[in-house]
Amino acid sequence: MPLGPFLGKSFATSISPWIVPLDALRGAWLPPPERDVPPLPYLRDDELECGLDLAIQVRLNGQLISEPPFSSMYWTAAQQLAHLTVNGASLRTGDLFASGTVSGPEPAQRGSLLELSWNGQEPLEVPGSGSRSFLEDGDEVEISATAPGFGGERIGFGAVTGRILPAVN
Repeated sequence: MPLGPFLGKSFATSISPWIVPLDALRGAWLPPPERDVPPLPYLRDDELECGLDLAIQVRLNGQLISEPPFSSMYWTAAQQLAHLTVNGASLRTGDLFASGTVSGPEPAQRGSLLELSWNGQEPLEVPGSGSRSFLEDGDEVEISATAPGFGGERIGFGAVTGRILPAVN
C-alpha cells in the first residue's frame, strides 16, 4: 500500500474519451506540489507549471465514492514521461500515455477500491450495494473529470465506465 506507479493496475483497465489536446488544458496548468525529497536532476520541474488541476469523480454502482484531486499528484505527467523514456523506451506520435491511479491525501480522495477499503481491512459502505472491499460481479465503476478552461469555463472529459462480468469457464 500503495502499489506504486505503473504496477498492479492491469485488471479491468478501460480507455476513455479522455484524449484531450494540450491546448485545451491551457487554463488547467499549475505548479507541481511540494515534494519531500528533491527529484533527480532529469526530473526537476519545480520552476514550471506542469501540474494539472483536474477534478475527478469515481462512482461505484452510481454512488460517488471518491473525489481524488489530480493537482496533488506527486509526479507530474512530464516527470512520468521522462521516467518512462530515461531507460530507452521509445514513444511515437499517437502513443497513449496515462497516469495510473490518482489518489489524494484524504481518505475520501483515495483513487481505487483497494485504497478506499485499506486493502480490504476497512470495507466501504456503498448505498444500494452494501459493503465492498473489492469489486464484485456486476459492479460498475465510472470515472469522470473536469478541468478549468482558458476562459473560466470547465472542460468536461466525459466518463469512462466499466462493468465487472462473471468469469467464464
